[in-house]
Parts: sequence; structure tokens; C-alpha cells
Amino acid sequence: MQQPPDKVPAPLDGPAVDVSDARELLLGYLDWYRKALMRKLAGLSDDQLRAPVEPLGWSPLGLVQHLGWVERRWMRWGFDAQDVVAYPAGEDTEEWTIAPGTSAAQVVAAYEAEVAMANSLVADAVLTDKARLGGRFKTPEQAPSLGRILFHLLQEYARHVGHLDIARELVDGRTGE
Repeated sequence: MQQPPDKVPAPLDGPAVDVSDARELLLGYLDWYRKALMRKLAGLSDDQLRAPVEPLGWSPLGLVQHLGWVERRWMRWGFDAQDVVAYPAGEDTEEWTIAPGTSAAQVVAAYEAEVAMANSLVADAVLTDKARLGGRFKTPEQAPSLGRILFHLLQEYARHVGHLDIARELVDGRTGE
């Protein structure tokens, strides 16, 4: 089937079209989705950022907070085996709910700090490096490679940024790219 002559295919998002290195692709797409998360929040008021979107039950800012915890669990506690709190005391409810008195800027800053830490952990690592033992993973058989962890993070972002597209459309009618 041929494309209509006036229909131009959308350009590829993420890394440049000539990138074929697996590490560069994974990190490039992960970076693209992290930035897409922030782009999709742009223009929302503080109330819109905080209000749970029905029927979803979570707020856009709650999703950002959740992804900060995801970054922490997979990179700091998982890959690097750091002795960090991996889940908030209230588990899912607390992970997705913005505490009263916590500003949007604080949530975004905490998220960005987790991303910066994750980026520093992968800076000198290769995809075949195994997660350190003692944090999330207790035995060599449980410990995935960095490539596997990054792939998991990438699919988390792809799914949740898609969820945010739906939330944003419900909040103010804006649709994603």
C-alpha cells in the first residue's frame, strides 16, 4: 500500500536516525522519555498538576513522583545496591500522592535528582555490567545486566508517558505527539 502523496511520515523521535549502538539507543530513548514527561506537564496549573484525574485516580505530579521512586529502585537500590529507602512507608498510596505542603518544584527537583544519580551510575558502565549484590538483588542469579535494567526503565517510561497523554487529554483536552 502506498502512502498518499500529501501525507508525510512523522520523523522518528529520540536519538538520531543513524544511531545503532544499543547503549546509545537505550540511553537516548530513556532521555527522550524523561524530557517528554516534563513536556507533557508544561502549561498545567498547580491545581491541575495535583488533582487526581478521574477515572485514573492519580495526578500528573503523582506520576512524576512515582517515576522518581522507579528510578531510585532500579538504579540506586537495584543496579548500584545502595542502602536507600526503596519504597515510601505508605507504599503505592504514598508513592503516587503528593503530601500537603510539598510544592511541585520540590517533586520535580527530587525526580531530577534521581535521574541525575541514575545518569552518573551509567556514565562509566557498560550494558553487560551486572547489578551489584546486596540491594534489590541478593544472588548472582537474580542480578540483571545494566542493559536489562535500562530496557525495563525505558518500557516504564513509555507506558507511563502514554498514561500521561491520556491524563492530559482528560484534564485540558491537549493531546500528545
